[in-house]
Order: sequence, then structure tokens, then C-alpha cells
Amino acid sequence: MILSNATVATMTGREPYGLIRDAAVVVRDGRIAWVGPEADLPADQDGPREDLGGRLVTPGLIDCHTHIVHGGDRAGEFEMRLEGASYEEVARAGGGIVSTVKATRAASEEALLSGALRFADALISEGVTAIEVKSGYGLDIETELRMLRAARAIERLRPVRVKTSFLGAHAVPAEYAGRNAAYIEEVCLPALRQAAAERLVDAVDGFCEGIAFSAAELKPLFDAARDLGLPVKLHAEQLSHQGGVQLATRYGALSADHVEYATEADARAMAEAGSVAVILPGAFYTLRETQAPPIEAFRAHGVAMALATDCNPGSSPMASLLLTMNMGCTLFRMTPEEALAGVTRHAARALGLQDTGAIAPGQRADLAIWDVGKPAELAYRIGYNPLYRRIFGGEG
Repeated sequence: MILSNATVATMTGREPYGLIRDAAVVVRDGRIAWVGPEADLPADQDGPREDLGGRLVTPGLIDCHTHIVHGGDRAGEFEMRLEGASYEEVARAGGGIVSTVKATRAASEEALLSGALRFADALISEGVTAIEVKSGYGLDIETELRMLRAARAIERLRPVRVKTSFLGAHAVPAEYAGRNAAYIEEVCLPALRQAAAERLVDAVDGFCEGIAFSAAELKPLFDAARDLGLPVKLHAEQLSHQGGVQLATRYGALSADHVEYATEADARAMAEAGSVAVILPGAFYTLRETQAPPIEAFRAHGVAMALATDCNPGSSPMASLLLTMNMGCTLFRMTPEEALAGVTRHAARALGLQDTGAIAPGQRADLAIWDVGKPAELAYRIGYNPLYRRIFGGEG
């Protein structure tokens, strides 16, 4: 098909947004066959033509950091905190990650999938064509695998690509309290190897933080990932500086995520390793943090910045990538162009995806068509979804 009379944000080249006005896009066999000014459309590019009336076309959006497979919710503890309960009081009442682990362990694969589909549908309705999904709320072998199986099933039921990350090193379960290294050895490593054997995992993640795991404790997990030929990524420097970025970059990590407490040296290391900084304003907002990620340092060193919802039941109960773009701009002073690159080209890179995130010949025809005139409008409005149509693999 030929999409004509369009404004196309290719997210390539040196022009802002890679913008082409009065443009056409030719889609053939699920790929972009040609894109450019409509006046230059080659005569041999034929097929059904659709006039888009000047609408904006962007790559399909990509949510590169989510936890949408989980059991239960934590609305009760949200209410408790607002009524003045401390973190310890919430924990004693059975809240926090312990609550989610308990609910996730009790849930069947079917129930986990059903819950995840609600969030996937919300994201798809905003033009999302690829979603990353993490495990990490089982903290035992059986449940971690069940979460990954549910994540894999999403793309069989919905027109969306799913990339999975094994996050067994998300927290230490109660039965291993004070025995972090034993938990990694006895639970994480066997679960990872089984997940890899079942082809359930695309990357390996961890949480490097004072309340979770140290860099030294995560090293055996990353060594195992390297032995299995799996890329790594890391929740790093979110609440304090623990050396997570330096660990991740030594392994050539796809990304380091959160990174509020990352330093100039961390930004330099990420640039050298080619690791993407995944910015997660939903957690910053929900936790009422005050330490913002070092956006200027990332810019100065040429670190690619992605944006993602971090959709999860505790610290970022948000399932809107459009709102995430707005928050990246308003909270962290990212530009609208950086925000759109962060949910397209750079988000694809954070997932190791080579064939999506831009509109160029040979790329998958994963596209979002918007009822807006300017790309900046996607980050500008709040609570408004201007999606006109979504094309996934040339269909739609």
C-alpha cells in the first residue's frame, strides 16, 4: 500500500524528527519499501493508495521497560501511604513487593496472562507496537518461569512484539533473607538456565540497589547470561549510587535503567559501551523522588536516552507511554524530539531490535498514524490520545 499526503517523522537523518512534509510511505510485504516526498515517488511504486489528509506518521511506539505480568495490585498500600503510614508500617501489613510476590505465586499462568493483556491493550491503543516484559515477582523457579510463559503468550493473542527479560534478581524473598548470594546460586541461576532452555528469555536484568543486590552479588548472574549468549540490562542507580552502571557497562549492557544517581563517569562509561539510558519518570513521580537523572551529562556524552512506562503494581502504576513522554519533558526537561526518539529509535536499541524504531527502507512496517500536525503534540498534551490508526507488520 501507499500512504500519501502525510507528514512523516522518520526519526532518521539530521533534520529534527527526520521530518518529511507532503510525504508518502510505500509498504510491501510487511516492510517499508520507500519513503520520501510524494513528488519524488518512483513510477514503479504502485499499489492501493490511502490519502492521510496531512496526518503525522511515526514509527510504532516501543515501551522498553515494563512489569505488566504480575498478580494482584497495591492500591491499598497506596492509600495507606497517603494516610501517613510509613514504609515499615506498610511492610508489616503485608504490603510492598512481598504482597505482589504472594499474589503472583498464587496466580495461574492464565490469570497472569489475562491481567497482562489489560495493560498491553492500553499500550496498543496508544500506538505501541513492541513491549518489553520482565519477570521478577515470583522469586522462585516455578513462578519466574510461569511469568515468562505468560509474557511470551501476549504476542500470540495481540498484534504486538514482546521481548522478555529475566529479572529473578529483583528482590530477595523472605525465605532467603540475609542470604543474597545463596538466592542467586540456588534460585536465579537454575531459573535462568531453564528459561533459556525453553527459549523464554531475550535478556537478563537485575536490581542493583541497597535494598536489593550489590554489583558483586549480580556478577555471577551476568556471567551466566554471557555464557548463555544473552544480553544484559540493569536497574541501576535509582535510589542511591551502588556502582550498577559500571557493572552493566563492563558487560556491554543494552541499557541501564532509572539512573537518577548516575554520575558523569557513568555517562562516559555508557557512551563507550553503547548502553542506552532508559529514563523512567513514572517511578520518579510516584515515589516523589527529587534526584533527577543527569540528562545534561547524557547529552554531553552522546548517550542514547529511551523513555518507558515502568508499568508495575508498586512504584509506577502507569500504562500510558504518551503520558511518559510528557513527564520526560516536564520533569526532566527532555525535548519533545528526545521524547519521541526515546519511545522509538532509542527504545528499539534498548531492546536490541534492529528492524524497527524508524521509518526507512527495509524496516518493519510498524507505524502509528496520528491526528496531529506537529510531532511535538505527542508529548505536549496530557490525557489525550490522538492515535488515528496503527499499522503492525504492514497490517491494520
